[in-house]
Amino acid sequence: MAKQSKDEETTAQGEKEEATSYHGDILESVFTHVPLIDLVAASHVSKSWKRAVSTSLRHFNKIKPWLLLHCQATRSPYSTTAYAYDPRSRVWLQIHHPPIKYISALRSSHSTLLYMLSPSKFSFSFDPLHLTWHNVDAPLVWRTDPIVAVVGHRVIVAGGACDFEDDPLAVEMYDLKTRTWDTCESLPAHFKDSAASTWLSIAVSDNKMYVAEKSTGVSYCFDPETKSWYGPYSLRPHGNVCSSAIGFANDHLILICLIGDDHGEEVTSVKLWELTGASFELCRQIGEMPKQLVEKLRGDFCSMSSAVINVMGDFVYISKTSAPEEVVFCEFSDGACRWSSVRNAVVNDQCRLTERLVFTCANVGLGDLQRAIVAQDRQFAVL
Repeated sequence: MAKQSKDEETTAQGEKEEATSYHGDILESVFTHVPLIDLVAASHVSKSWKRAVSTSLRHFNKIKPWLLLHCQATRSPYSTTAYAYDPRSRVWLQIHHPPIKYISALRSSHSTLLYMLSPSKFSFSFDPLHLTWHNVDAPLVWRTDPIVAVVGHRVIVAGGACDFEDDPLAVEMYDLKTRTWDTCESLPAHFKDSAASTWLSIAVSDNKMYVAEKSTGVSYCFDPETKSWYGPYSLRPHGNVCSSAIGFANDHLILICLIGDDHGEEVTSVKLWELTGASFELCRQIGEMPKQLVEKLRGDFCSMSSAVINVMGDFVYISKTSAPEEVVFCEFSDGACRWSSVRNAVVNDQCRLTERLVFTCANVGLGDLQRAIVAQDRQFAVL
């Protein structure tokens, strides 16, 4: 009788494990269709659910970078509301976060970096959801529109100097390890009339920063180790390119070009090129924006100075500063470009009139969301 009970127990246990495994497979499939933010709560239901969430993210979905929009009021107390578009789930989220200690207007000139700069203070954040802010002394040179980027453990601040400064091309670098500023070789003389983030585009690799003039495509490379510039490189494919921007997508330097008509008055197409070679002399066209999406970006969209470009992973996001109601994006997949657009659920006429809009881009994972909710008291709401 005891042996029979033991056999029955073994059989029941086997059936239970089989059912659990089958149940787990179903859960994994279901979780691939659940917004990432909802998977945070799901992962706390039980150990089996946590495993199913982890497996679904690992096997069924690659990371797709979020587009983050920060809307800062233009009047005191300059409060900011943050939003995010999750392309995996195709939803807009509102992020409720603790108040930020403001020292000046929010800015961003690099995909993940958000910063504020005053004559005495420099505050910046580069983690995916901007949970941590670094507050340090301002660089020695006062700047109004610099290019700012994080390369490794260094923050580079270049150009954008005020008219009364001796060197408008000055470059300074903050070391996150030593917490000190250092001066570097100034921007190349070619940028003397365009040394501001309005006219320059930047791309950051693991150890270098690339700066390109939007109107000409002339580019230089900055090495934080030597504190020196290298180049120039001409990033201009054949064709009537009226403006361009650069960015790194999966370790490949990408050139986004606005192609104009014969008079240079209207954009007729937007093309993407991959740049290779020691001096980026090899260009391979990898995609072209469909005509119907180009139409959505017309108007004053005649140069990259009126566009916001965010490049990360397999994605390129393109929007207009003057009319950000529509965001066009391109996803690289299996050697092809898939274009689409999403209605900006955040922007309306009131928002444009009373708020400053700042875009960043970041790879947001389940761990980032868990830290934001548990440790940083963030709240997320699907719009």
